[in-house]
Amino acid sequence: MTDFPGAPSSPGSGRLRVLAAMSGGVDSAVAAARAAEAGHEVTGVHLALSSNPQSFRTGARGCCTIEDSRDARRAADVIGIPFYVWDLAERFREDVIDDFVAEYAAGRTPNPCLRCNEKIKFAALLDKAIALGFDAVCTGHYARIVDLPTGERELHRAVDAAKDQSYVLGVLDAEQLAHSLFPLGDTTKDVIREEAERRGLAVAKKPDSHDICFIADGDTQGFLAKHLGTATGDILDTDGTKLGEHDGAYGFTIGQRKGLRIGRPAADGKPRYVLDISPVNNTVTVGPVEGLDVLGLTAIRPRWCGEPPAGPGAYTAQLRAHGEEVPVTAELTDGQLHVALAAPARGIAPGQAVVLYDGTRVVGSATIASTERRPVTA
Repeated sequence: MTDFPGAPSSPGSGRLRVLAAMSGGVDSAVAAARAAEAGHEVTGVHLALSSNPQSFRTGARGCCTIEDSRDARRAADVIGIPFYVWDLAERFREDVIDDFVAEYAAGRTPNPCLRCNEKIKFAALLDKAIALGFDAVCTGHYARIVDLPTGERELHRAVDAAKDQSYVLGVLDAEQLAHSLFPLGDTTKDVIREEAERRGLAVAKKPDSHDICFIADGDTQGFLAKHLGTATGDILDTDGTKLGEHDGAYGFTIGQRKGLRIGRPAADGKPRYVLDISPVNNTVTVGPVEGLDVLGLTAIRPRWCGEPPAGPGAYTAQLRAHGEEVPVTAELTDGQLHVALAAPARGIAPGQAVVLYDGTRVVGSATIASTERRPVTA
């Protein structure tokens, strides 16, 4: 039997019952095909996450349309595996969409992909799979699982750094990793597309999904306005001077420069960036770029891919999706993760995740609650 790195061990023949999450894209299709070729008993499942069954890809930018479901079914037919559609729209709305709206209303910047992995793909889906007798859930994420001689498993970055998705998988705990398959972690995207073509999968050249799957037109501010309404407030400089007005503080993110509508240049002639969002008094504070320098942060709700770190330690950290790794010192105290940065980093917002790495190994993830900024001097 051929296999791929990171497949869970199984007694006897090593053949697993695998539930392959198939989004309708090329990555999940090839992941399912690789699992089947490795000799596992694979069943494909497409997650119906949208409550709007008339949502087509025309004009859409996500991964949950009717067309995607049909693409997933056609891929399953080519691979020769059973295929089902599971309706998780209500759970997705409660755990991902409602959370997304609530976080913005509270002045934070959430990552819905990370929350989907935590609450849907490796909680709701995995729990249901285990209850039905499956051994593992297989996805098309670009990440690697390394099995240790002790039987423990580690989550590592993918070989293809440009496609690495370990940041949004940092919420997985040891038990979830024990039932996870990531067959693409040792491969590049170009190889995956070539393999899909060779296997006769029609999705070989299908564009990648991007942006937020439940905001089809990519208009996040319009989506939030629909759910939260408009609420006029002030845009302030760091000295409290009113520079303009906004229609809702939720329409801004830390580090934003464009679309501030402050009406006139700052006294020093320098560009202004969003430094703070206060939902309590509905104000947005802007200032010079130096005001974005973060020296440290406190993060809550930590989740560890193995044993929690003991005492302070030196790591690297990724502070936002597609962000660069930065050297840090981190310590877990009373359930909170305290992180000191070796050099200032910019554009770090509460609500985002901090993911710790030891080399390529993912240590764990936590949600940024507050940041320590470099003071802005007049």
